[in-house]
Amino acid sequence: MTDQELFIAREANGMSVELEPTRGAVTGEDWKFAYTTRRVDRDAVGSVVGDAHQVPKAGDLVLAEVLELGQHKRLELVDGRRAALFPGDRIVVCYGNRYAPDQFEGHVPGSLEPCHLTAAGGVAAQVKRRHASMAEATRIAPIGLLHDTAGRHMNVADYSLGPPPPSVRPAPTTIAVVGTSMNSGKTTTVASLVRGLRASGLRVGAAKVTGTGAGGDVWLMKDAGAEVAYDFTDAGAATTSLLPLTRLVEIVDTLVGHLAAAAADAVVFEVADGLLQPETAALVASDEFAATVDAIVFAAGEAMGAVAGVRWLLEHGLPVAAVSGAVTLAPLAAREVGAALDLPVRTSDELARPEVATELARSSVVSLAA
Repeated sequence: MTDQELFIAREANGMSVELEPTRGAVTGEDWKFAYTTRRVDRDAVGSVVGDAHQVPKAGDLVLAEVLELGQHKRLELVDGRRAALFPGDRIVVCYGNRYAPDQFEGHVPGSLEPCHLTAAGGVAAQVKRRHASMAEATRIAPIGLLHDTAGRHMNVADYSLGPPPPSVRPAPTTIAVVGTSMNSGKTTTVASLVRGLRASGLRVGAAKVTGTGAGGDVWLMKDAGAEVAYDFTDAGAATTSLLPLTRLVEIVDTLVGHLAAAAADAVVFEVADGLLQPETAALVASDEFAATVDAIVFAAGEAMGAVAGVRWLLEHGLPVAAVSGAVTLAPLAAREVGAALDLPVRTSDELARPEVATELARSSVVSLAA
């Protein structure tokens, strides 16, 4: 977009007026593009249209101005750098619904009204609720939706990986990591499994298939040794809250399929949030999910959650192989889990050992202790 002439549609009396050619600071040279936009071709941006009658959709790219800093004082850029935000900054983010019990619940607004930055990865939404520990959300004022040079709305769904190519290799062993809630240790569990499988000599692919767009989990998977790591933004979704089951299944198929096409011997993927989150529950209970996974490692924050979560998975006929997560930081809690379930309870250090990781990949346990 450098030296490219863009057009900003400015509002007059609530209506858009003729497109006005502009250069300089508004050409995008100083715009901060968020992680959620990382797959978008910036050279395709042709205009920013601020029509008050536009109704944004999840995934639409929006240019916004930072009004007042709140909880999120930094924005994760496309390269992972967390850039400091200042009032007056112009940022390019995506509209998206947010479901985060430890942070915010937010929904895509019905107009280009002022709203909030609900995630550091670049999600614009109207906050409905927040955790008591959270400050007020950072306030932003949308300037307009990005359109391409053909005049079409720009949406991250248009820049997805697309259907995976056919693979002539055997399907990779696929391990899913699900959990009780946010911050139960799911991503650490994924990274440890990746580390252990890679140490055994396997080519490992990793993914986060649901959640809110942010790069930290993907970067950790790569740091742990994943040959290729994706998340749902690669499948064209800025967030997955409120997506229908068919779309969630499509995301899983897209990411696992592309990892298989990249010659992965094993795939480890994370499903965000916990089993009581509506989209997580629908996905994990689906026939398509059961047909995809060979084993599940359940990450729990405490013993009762571990037992209840594993029972839920077993009731749905899913192949649970082990319990891990934050519960294993407490030896007494881990012992309680082991006494209640006929399952191994593994710390992250143990999962990173090749003999442990490969054994989990080969086996699953589907019975409860008497």
